[in-house]
Amino acid sequence: MTIRILKPIQGGTIRAIASKSEAHRLLICAALAGADSATPADKKTFISCADRSEDIDATVRCLQAIGAALRYENNGFFVTPIDRTLIQPCGMGEADAEPKMLDCAESGATLRFLLPVCAALGLPVSFNMKGRLPERPLSSLWDEILSHGCTLSRHSQSHLVCKGQLKSGTYTLPGNISSQFVSGLLLALPLLSGSSIIRVTDILESRPYVDMTLDALRLFGITVIEEEAQVFSIKGGQTGASPGNINVSGDWSNAAFWLCAGAIGKNAGFEKSAVSCTGLDLDSRQGDRAIVDLLERFGAIVTRSKDAITVSPGKPHGIEIDAGDTPDLVPVLAAVASVAEGKTIIRNAKRLRIKESDRLATVAKLLSSLGADITETEDGLVINGRKILSGGETQSYGDHRIAMTAAILSGMCEGPVIIRDAEAVNKSYPYFFEDYKALGGQYEYLR
Repeated sequence: MTIRILKPIQGGTIRAIASKSEAHRLLICAALAGADSATPADKKTFISCADRSEDIDATVRCLQAIGAALRYENNGFFVTPIDRTLIQPCGMGEADAEPKMLDCAESGATLRFLLPVCAALGLPVSFNMKGRLPERPLSSLWDEILSHGCTLSRHSQSHLVCKGQLKSGTYTLPGNISSQFVSGLLLALPLLSGSSIIRVTDILESRPYVDMTLDALRLFGITVIEEEAQVFSIKGGQTGASPGNINVSGDWSNAAFWLCAGAIGKNAGFEKSAVSCTGLDLDSRQGDRAIVDLLERFGAIVTRSKDAITVSPGKPHGIEIDAGDTPDLVPVLAAVASVAEGKTIIRNAKRLRIKESDRLATVAKLLSSLGADITETEDGLVINGRKILSGGETQSYGDHRIAMTAAILSGMCEGPVIIRDAEAVNKSYPYFFEDYKALGGQYEYLR
């Protein structure tokens, strides 16, 4: 769909949607809790999660396909775990075993988490991938799964088949490609009979996301010991236990768009009001809560309270940003930088080239099309701020964060902003434009 922004956000209060990152982890842990029991119904978990998205639904579909029962009602998921007594693990020689079909759509987390989990369960599976997901890196996780007892093959560019039974042992992964590789093995290895070790080489980027996985495992009674920095020891034979009811906390990654809208400032002659976001935990493990400190560094006025984070315009100025732990914030931070006085340099963001789009390239194209002064570097962006942008027509490049960034930046454009393929927001935030309207913005569908 194509959307034309008629009026930018005017300010107000909005509730943060449920964290997609937390939901993935909690759903998988719940599906595996007590999975060694012949009466898994006794291990049912309720996960309060008022908001869904295409990525969360992909994980739900895949868990259902491998034997978990999930039902959504009362703004949450009732999860009955897999009964492992019904699983007949396939060995390396069972080449003719019919794989279960798992549709992970474009969700990288679904694929990278459930590939090692299914291998640990010994389930033959075929993952269906869409969009850019088949192109996104999997090599180091692929190599470790191959060397620990499984076979992997591509029946086509969009179908990945895994067979065999994963074996315990020592797993070595680089830390500078995707923290999801580490999280996937952390979720899987407790299911094996023997103990294992994960060694992470290089700097573990996006470390907060690994900490989120460790927190989820701990909540379900799974023990992982970090014996030394980036060396994780996992005892085998752990299936965990349901904690009963769990609440998914607010999503800092998506709340960042509203907070940045509050920071941006004037729009062609009128002052923007402050934007408040409720439902956020300032002590959250989510790395993107760094948005609060980053906006203060930009010069925005930030107020923290028990129930809300409120951001209003200050005197924005350029800063330097290391995006190693917060790559998802780069698009909207670049938007703020485009209207901040002086130069902003964003570094250590090379991994953005392997997201739903090449985000360094698409952020540069987006901002340029709206009149910003931006230069793409090998691992980041350089932005020279301007008082106001021209506006114009742009596209999402099939990337949810690019579409949302365009909408937020309309507040600093003299002319209209038109966003093509705006439905990309459904990947993580299907209600984005409804909430945009709730904050005083207006838009129309062109087609």
